[in-house]
Amino acid sequence: MRDQAPVRRGGGIGRLIVLAGPAFVAAIAYVDPGNVAANLTAGAKYGYLLVWVLVAANAMAVLVQYLSAKLGLVTGRSLPEMLGERLRPASRKAFWVQAELAAVATDVAEVIGGAIALNLLFGVPLPLGGLITGVVSMVILATQTRGQRTFEFVVIGLLAIITLGFVSGLAFTDVDGGEALRGLVPRFEGTETVLLAASMLGATVMPHAIYVHSALARDRHGRGIKAALLPRLLKATKLDVGFALLIAGSVNIAMLLLAASALRGFEGTDTIEGAHAAISSALGPTVAVMFAVGLLASGLASTSVGCAAGAEIMHGLLHYRIPMLVRRIVVLIPALVVLSLGIDPTLALVISQVVLSFCIPFALIPLVRMTSERALMGEHRNLRGTTIAAWTATGVIVALNVALLGLTITGV
Repeated sequence: MRDQAPVRRGGGIGRLIVLAGPAFVAAIAYVDPGNVAANLTAGAKYGYLLVWVLVAANAMAVLVQYLSAKLGLVTGRSLPEMLGERLRPASRKAFWVQAELAAVATDVAEVIGGAIALNLLFGVPLPLGGLITGVVSMVILATQTRGQRTFEFVVIGLLAIITLGFVSGLAFTDVDGGEALRGLVPRFEGTETVLLAASMLGATVMPHAIYVHSALARDRHGRGIKAALLPRLLKATKLDVGFALLIAGSVNIAMLLLAASALRGFEGTDTIEGAHAAISSALGPTVAVMFAVGLLASGLASTSVGCAAGAEIMHGLLHYRIPMLVRRIVVLIPALVVLSLGIDPTLALVISQVVLSFCIPFALIPLVRMTSERALMGEHRNLRGTTIAAWTATGVIVALNVALLGLTITGV
């Protein structure tokens, strides 16, 4: 998937227009159906309590995605490729298993989200909706054959629909500004809020987005970029990442604020279907339809990006590629099984995001280590402040997961 863009010497906006794309594709992972389930559940049950989780997670995401893109630009290799070169055969296979688990958890969430959206919009049975979502995602993936830029344009278009669908409801509800500001103070209220925080974190800083962004940056510009061009590319990449994740973060916060301000007190808002019904009752059917359309776009776009990420993970770690159609079918099966067994789809979405949260350190720790190495990155290695911030983010993620595990076991 190579579609190199020329590097212009104009101002920052000109560079952003030329280079925009890789971060927007990665940003789709931050507004997938798992985010919808986690954010709506958190807002409907606990109001503005967990706003701080989304703000902190998005700040971490900006740093992490930039480091991933920087690794791809400076080395000409993706994070999975770098891991494949450094790990011994047995370690590579073990690492691939957990990375693939994250990819499957991602795909389950995204296909379920698309199925729920089709059910809400057209009454399509969930298993059939999951199958349709998988098929359409293959069509989106097929645009890669026309170049990375074409794929990026399609995904950016879907991101625009997602943003409109999920943010529009705020225009019809009153957000309590004071409560929202108090939600910026870090705190929990019992085991379930820790579970939701881990779910929100796993849905925001997603492992497959970390892996794939390095590949997207590499594929856009190719290997062996001239040293003189790297500073300009890295500066423009900061703009790309910042703008893309500003949009994604705003969408996530908007979902939580909508649930906190309009859905509290409604029955069944701990499920996406219930939240949709509550939105229709509280804000009207038009807003509910726009929400469902946003959810459908989210499922279609995110499952396409997730499948592409899984392919890069397999190639980088196992040095093996399978046809995208075969991969799409194999990874689709777990989601269809969940939908066919009648398992609560929203609960499955939340749990899938917790699985992703536990997989984040496996991607994040080697990323921070590699981008801090002078021998590998040269003058573009992380500055001391960046390294401290990255390790702090990693520590927060690990600590949250440990707390989640302890609280879940003890039932506190």
